[in-house]
Amino acid sequence: MAGLDRRTFLRGAGVAIALPALESLSATTTPAPMRMVCVGNPLGMLPEAFFPTDTGQGYALPPLLEPLKRHRKDFTVFSHLDHDVSGGHRGVHSFLSGIKDQDAADLPERNISIDQRAAEFVGTATRFPSIVASVGQAKGVLACQMSWTRNGVNVPPITRASELFARLFVDESVSARRHRAHGYAVNASVLDAVNAQANDYRRSLGKPDQRKLDEYLTSVREVERRIAMASDWVDRPKPQINMEPPQDGSFTESLDDFFELMALAIQTDSTRVGVVEIPGVIDTQNLGLSGGYHGFSHHGKAEDRMRGLLVIEQFQTKALSRFLDRLAGMEDSDAAPLLDRTMVLFGSGMGNGSSHSNKDLPILVAGGGFHHGSHKSYPEGRRVPLCNLYTTMLQRFGVEIDRFNKASGTIEDFA
Repeated sequence: MAGLDRRTFLRGAGVAIALPALESLSATTTPAPMRMVCVGNPLGMLPEAFFPTDTGQGYALPPLLEPLKRHRKDFTVFSHLDHDVSGGHRGVHSFLSGIKDQDAADLPERNISIDQRAAEFVGTATRFPSIVASVGQAKGVLACQMSWTRNGVNVPPITRASELFARLFVDESVSARRHRAHGYAVNASVLDAVNAQANDYRRSLGKPDQRKLDEYLTSVREVERRIAMASDWVDRPKPQINMEPPQDGSFTESLDDFFELMALAIQTDSTRVGVVEIPGVIDTQNLGLSGGYHGFSHHGKAEDRMRGLLVIEQFQTKALSRFLDRLAGMEDSDAAPLLDRTMVLFGSGMGNGSSHSNKDLPILVAGGGFHHGSHKSYPEGRRVPLCNLYTTMLQRFGVEIDRFNKASGTIEDFA
């Protein structure tokens, strides 16, 4: 029976008998689903202001974690985790995958990111397998480009709060839904024809070309899967929420709106996987600063620039703390705080923006039912891949996986 834990037994005198399908038990034994939200920026965090000087529990909160003080029992900080990549700005996009896109061609899952691996697991259970958003837009090395499919394609983010609100909570007109359904049907029929022709053509190719064609067909099947998932939800009404449509504004004006919409998307089960990208171009003047975010990140140890960068980064951790407030104040389907069933990853693919280092990435994980409240630091001489943490998170999410991308295992002391 759906929802009944198969490990539920009647026990006595050394005998265990599996229970039959009992309706009265099904509602109470079905656990609420796990969720995941990944938040990141492309310029890292000031190491001396992010990492605690002490390990374990009871550590003194550094300046960037001070805004999270009320949640210190809800998160864990990790030191000396990274992906062992280089390239500075050009290595940042590996944050959620561990693999740079130019190195992914020969890998079976390319540089799929942790969010998209989790989204594959969710499948059609929600309207959106994942929601990828960026609080504003940046180009080139100042864009995060955090989310990648198993075909090595970067998932383009939604960059306006009003668009994200409409995507999640505004129903299309009947004519628009019919048009969308027709488009899905046409695309599906085209892909069917392409698949059939490609399979016939495959027989005439040599092995190297067959491998290339197989890669292409894998991409086609991925498109087919996404079309099928979207088609299932065309005529289902979207959830109604108690929130006015947000007005589009600058980064500092919109960050809380994006977090609020992501929290509502999780609460309404519109999605179980979210990404919030913080671009490298923001309105620093609204923070009382003169100069760009990127310029402050290249502080060269100049105290005035480090102070400015600290203001920018504290704005991010303050917003993160309010996001955790929202999740902690929302109830899941089993009346537990939503934060208990939502893993929130915060960090960057840049360890130190001033030195362009991709080592020792700033990593924080909150919620998700883990045992939190400590600072975990790993030996610098015996590198622990960040993908070990991602493997642990994916397992908690429900994905049956031994290693994610470049992982060597899991984080054994994080449970």
